[in-house]
Amino acid sequence: MIEARDLCRRHGGRPVLTGVTLTVRPGEFTVLLGPNGAGKSTLLTLLTGETAPDHGRVTLDGRALSDLSPAALARRRAVLPQASELAFPFTVGEVVGLGLEAGGHRVRPEAVRAALARVELSGFAGRLYGELSGGEQQRVHLARVLAQTGGPVGEGGPRFLFLDEPVSSLDIRHQIAVLEIARDFARGGGGVLAVLHDLNLAAGFADRLVVLSGGRIAGEGRPSAVLDDALIESVFGLRLRVGALPPPGMPFLLPQTAAL
Repeated sequence: MIEARDLCRRHGGRPVLTGVTLTVRPGEFTVLLGPNGAGKSTLLTLLTGETAPDHGRVTLDGRALSDLSPAALARRRAVLPQASELAFPFTVGEVVGLGLEAGGHRVRPEAVRAALARVELSGFAGRLYGELSGGEQQRVHLARVLAQTGGPVGEGGPRFLFLDEPVSSLDIRHQIAVLEIARDFARGGGGVLAVLHDLNLAAGFADRLVVLSGGRIAGEGRPSAVLDDALIESVFGLRLRVGALPPPGMPFLLPQTAAL
């Protein structure tokens, strides 16, 4: 598992994260929530080893991320950032191939095709990445990170997916498809942490929610135990009534109530 203990991080002398402790567990889909500027993306970079904390420690199976080589990290975790720019005219298949190489896998056409089929982009391997829509490009990068992991579990143990706003450019059908992929990855024995802004999608798909506010954890646990009227008002500054569907009691919000 990936464990973070007492993480602190400052940007330009300003505290962005303070005393954050959490665990990303295999077999669990964790969603990170919070308003803009809460520190979600910063926390993601610390958990993946992209940046180092000013204080605290992040470990993978008990070993500090700082002790692992980039190649060793790439074989255990894959990261989908908010935005990915490519300066060269890569084909879609070449982009997915980059993920295979990063994960230490041989670049095989059948592996590229399988990854693209998983994100509903069959037949796109020969197309130029730069000619795709924003949503299609986002799904290409999801295929890339899925190819990098090679599956939820492999040599050395469970794999981890870190997804920073993976549905931001997608229509509702593909939003749900991407979250189903993430949930299936966790069900297969991998660990997933995703940053989302849609509270209803988070409540519907996450096993566990972690809510950040002002660089600190304001709530953590099952969606039904975390999302309530008081938390929404204190974290997001909105008086919204949180409802619940019949058993198992999945919480939901109606943003339209803010206009009443």
